[in-house]
Amino acid sequence: MIFGNINDLKNYDYLEEKIKKCFRYAEEHDLHSYEKGRHDIDGDELFVNIVEYKTTTPEERFWEAHRYYLDLHLMLQGPEQIDGNFIRNMRQKAFVEEDDFLPLEGNPNHHVILEEGDFLLCYPEDAHRTAIAVNGPSAIKKAIFKIKI
Repeated sequence: MIFGNINDLKNYDYLEEKIKKCFRYAEEHDLHSYEKGRHDIDGDELFVNIVEYKTTTPEERFWEAHRYYLDLHLMLQGPEQIDGNFIRNMRQKAFVEEDDFLPLEGNPNHHVILEEGDFLLCYPEDAHRTAIAVNGPSAIKKAIFKIKI
C-alpha cells in the first residue's frame, strides 16, 4: 500500500506510468461532478469508479483484495478509515474471477484515514476494508481508479 496526498505527487515520481495517468486524469477532470458508477478512461485497462456511501462500523464491512487490478482510492469528500493487512495474514475465501474479488477474513494490522485529496494505492497483496467511520458515520464521495496489471 502507498498512502499519500495529491499535493505531494512530486514525491511519487517512481510510480508506474499507468498510476501517474490516474493522477493526471484527476487533475484534468472535475471528479466531484461525476455521477456514481464506472467511467472509462482506457476501456478495461484503466477506468474510475465513483462511489458515494455512508461510513459505518468495521463489523458491517468486508475485507477484499484483487488479482488483476490495482485500486487507487482518491478521496473527494471524506473522512473514511480504510483498514489494511497483507493477504498472507488473512483467511482467503473463493476468488470471484468475473469481479476480480478476493473475499477475506481476519484482523487489521494498520489503518489509514483518508480526507479530501488523500489517496491509497492497493496492490494485489494488500487486503483492505473500506467505509469505516471516523468519529461517527459520514457521507463520503471517492474515486477508485482500477488499473489493470
